[in-house]
Amino acid sequence: MRKVTAKRSALLVGAAVSAIALGLTGCTAAAPSSSATAAKLSTLTIMAPYLTTQAPAQTNPIGTALDKAIGTNLNITWVPNSSYEDKTNITLAGSNVPQVMVIQSKDSGFVNTAEAGGFWNLTNYLKDYPNLDTTEPQVQQASSINGQVYGIFRARDVMRTAVIVRKDWLQKLGLQMPKTTADLLKVAKAFTNDDPNGDGKKDTWGIEIPKWPGGFATNSPYDAIETWYGAGNDWYKKGSSLEPSFTSSKWIDALNFEKQLVEGGYVNPDYATLDSVDWNQAFLNGKAGIIIDTYSRARQIESLLEKQDPNSYQGMVGVTGNLIGPDGTMHALPTPGYSGFLAIPKSSVKTVAQLKAVLSVLNKMNSKQAQIIMNNGLAGQNFTVKNNLAEPITSAAATNLQTITASYAQLGTNVTGNKFYLPAQPNAYDQQMYDSELKTAAADTKHAVYNPAAAYVSKTYTQQGATLDNIIVDARLKYISGQENLQQLKAAIQQWKASGGSQVISETNALYKKDK
Repeated sequence: MRKVTAKRSALLVGAAVSAIALGLTGCTAAAPSSSATAAKLSTLTIMAPYLTTQAPAQTNPIGTALDKAIGTNLNITWVPNSSYEDKTNITLAGSNVPQVMVIQSKDSGFVNTAEAGGFWNLTNYLKDYPNLDTTEPQVQQASSINGQVYGIFRARDVMRTAVIVRKDWLQKLGLQMPKTTADLLKVAKAFTNDDPNGDGKKDTWGIEIPKWPGGFATNSPYDAIETWYGAGNDWYKKGSSLEPSFTSSKWIDALNFEKQLVEGGYVNPDYATLDSVDWNQAFLNGKAGIIIDTYSRARQIESLLEKQDPNSYQGMVGVTGNLIGPDGTMHALPTPGYSGFLAIPKSSVKTVAQLKAVLSVLNKMNSKQAQIIMNNGLAGQNFTVKNNLAEPITSAAATNLQTITASYAQLGTNVTGNKFYLPAQPNAYDQQMYDSELKTAAADTKHAVYNPAAAYVSKTYTQQGATLDNIIVDARLKYISGQENLQQLKAAIQQWKASGGSQVISETNALYKKDK
């Protein structure tokens, strides 16, 4: 149910910013005008976060190369990521607003400001810019506000869901990598009962699951299993309407599967309390054999195992993608596919001609040449190209350039696909694993189950979302742990509806039907 972040501070500040933006610009978005000619910009002002220890210097080699590639000087205000949300609200309420702002999420502040007329509605403009006319329409729809595009989304991997398995345990027990949810149960049971670590004790379990830090539909292991079972992804289409996935009978079927895993002792005993920062430990220490998370966690685990035992780590980890559900069909759980936007405030870009000038620069920033600079750096200085992969150069100067590049990557949108070089892996084994993971993710993407309600912002959910989510998360945990029965689980769903959930469904469907 997570379409906006329901933070009280964001609601209060966002409402104030919306009122200011409305006063500055009015709420009626200008329509595209063929008579408006885009002037060439000599300078474009941008505000963006940096995640490194310090911001890039005002003049630096990456910035100089990027300015040259796009023919415009970028005047970037870098803000520490930790304080970026506060700085965004302060900046929008002030008089010195940049022409482009990185907006990190579709939270209530951004939604309120956009719908009040504070940002340009780009829905009818992006098709005129080949590097901004996305090849991922489902992601753009998900990133929109009620079907209207107020920012160029920053593309991220659509498919990251992975099942990470102790390959050495599989080989010892004569098992294969799981392909289906039934296989998952079989392997988890064997990893629990058949002494895969060979110490003669019953001290292992199949799947390691942490106490999930997010709410409902936040790509937890539970969410993955429920999607595999065909319950949808947060919401699902039922006839001509949208319904929350937990109202589906397939969601109950998935919870019964999760309950079976718990009752059999096939998951870690502390699944309800384990801190996610300790998620890897049992896998690394030979106590747990399966983690359901992402490919990036698989690479992290491989790296940690290599440090533990450089001579044998290569045979210890197997990785596959989404599993086939009990209906014999692949239902793959995707990510939202984006992380924030580049948005254009109307208080600093006042006319269609100015808007087109800004979009022309952003279009050049999504060219292959610019993507390489922002994501790889400078060829021959911090990386070289071999077999169409970026191999890092090892030197202090190269490391410094790579750090600067990491900040400029925050400006990348890549909405027409990644045109930069993928990173070369340290050795042949790691490269083989990486290539295999990319291939599996690409295949799974064809079966991605996107959230059909992701674009729609229910006012009730904005105000009550965290509370409503907790009702379902709490009920799920109590049911699979055996604390509550099916009747009590269904009662919790009715409680969700009575506490504002029915209004969320009504509002979401009204927006959905309006957008059709």
